[in-house]
Amino acid sequence: MEILIKNAYRIITWTEDGLKSFSGDILIEGRVIKKIGKDLNSSSAKIIPGEGKIVIPGLVNTHHHLYQTFQRNLPLTQDSELFPWLKTLYQIWRYLDPEIVYWSALLGMAELLKTGCTTTTDQFYVFPRGAPKDLIDAEIEAGKKIGIRFQPCRGSMSLGESKGGLPPDDVVQDEEEILEDCERLISRYHDPSPFSMLRISLAPCSPFSVSRELLILSQELARKHGVRLHTHLAETKDEEDFCLEKFGMRPLEYLERTGWFGPDVWYAHCIYLNDEELRRIKEAGSKVAHCPTSNMRLGSGVAPIPKMLKMGIEVGLAVDGSASNDSSDMLGELRNCLLVHKLTCGVTSISAAQILQMATVGGARVLGFEEIGTIEPGKAADLVLIDANQIGYAGALSDPLGALIYAGDSHIVDTTIVNGEILVEKGRIVKADEDEIINRANELSRKMLQKAEANSVL
Repeated sequence: MEILIKNAYRIITWTEDGLKSFSGDILIEGRVIKKIGKDLNSSSAKIIPGEGKIVIPGLVNTHHHLYQTFQRNLPLTQDSELFPWLKTLYQIWRYLDPEIVYWSALLGMAELLKTGCTTTTDQFYVFPRGAPKDLIDAEIEAGKKIGIRFQPCRGSMSLGESKGGLPPDDVVQDEEEILEDCERLISRYHDPSPFSMLRISLAPCSPFSVSRELLILSQELARKHGVRLHTHLAETKDEEDFCLEKFGMRPLEYLERTGWFGPDVWYAHCIYLNDEELRRIKEAGSKVAHCPTSNMRLGSGVAPIPKMLKMGIEVGLAVDGSASNDSSDMLGELRNCLLVHKLTCGVTSISAAQILQMATVGGARVLGFEEIGTIEPGKAADLVLIDANQIGYAGALSDPLGALIYAGDSHIVDTTIVNGEILVEKGRIVKADEDEIINRANELSRKMLQKAEANSVL
């Protein structure tokens, strides 16, 4: 199939020479951007009128917990910091099953696509005792259904309360069970080929929920199969205190001593790191997923992103789980990222261009995708069109990129194209029924809460 975006008002992309912004046409052939220029024609292409449209590379989400979409805005956690927030939510998450995982993932992916995200990862780490073992398979099916480029992470927790960890014992697994399922998922689903739509990563949850043995064995297994590694790092002071008390060292040093450093590793959050630790991350080539909204929502703090960027650390943007963000709004994440660093690091500390770089090519590098993140011939046809002819952008078009990040009264995009396939058209999901997603989400969310309340755990 061919698609021709004709007469785009502005095409904005990051390049090796910096930000480029121009008008013109984009011809897509199959899954690839074929040509970019003026007055392009094709007798067989589907034409997308580009007048008034801003075209950007598809946004890349580098950290998420899709199963949390059913616990948005939960009153019991609205005023909680991370550790008590987790302890409350574990009481609900113990009721996860494949149906819940499928529909919660479909909901989160739909929102990501509608807000300009074309590639997402997900860290799934809650496997309740007695639940089917193929929970990640359910979210993989959701990804195939809706069409998003997907990099699910086989998360894990092995350090329950009885062993000094944070999660209750009935939502953790033993190391052997975890590693067997990691092997299964890599063997069944991981596609390392160029333009892959599905890659697996391994992602033990955090230093306070997994054993030292699991960290070591997970990184050995990942490197055996050539898949990437992901975990939370230095998200809160509580995590730092836990590591100092239990291990006698700070979180980064603990991970380093278990082999968790190098260009195949990316960490979520990285708020409480000192300059020496940042230097070690840079030297190792490890990468960072920045989650500004979640960090503000939980009062966790602000990661030193402007400093990281100056040091040359590769950073991607992320919405994090909806229970700590209350949405999967990717375009909105760009705005929050801009504002929080202008507030905390100074008004000149970060620019709209840097935000776009993190959200596109930066995220692609974090996840290890060479084919996405920019608009140029030969790259994947992952593109987003935003209608600039809206009230929210009126008066803001002296800088079209700035308009997308500073202005706007809605983050719903006009068109989202992934791998050459239109997945959002005129603001609506193409391959799934939005009303069905809404109804099933509300129904299943309510049932989870009712079960938790009936068992007096809330």
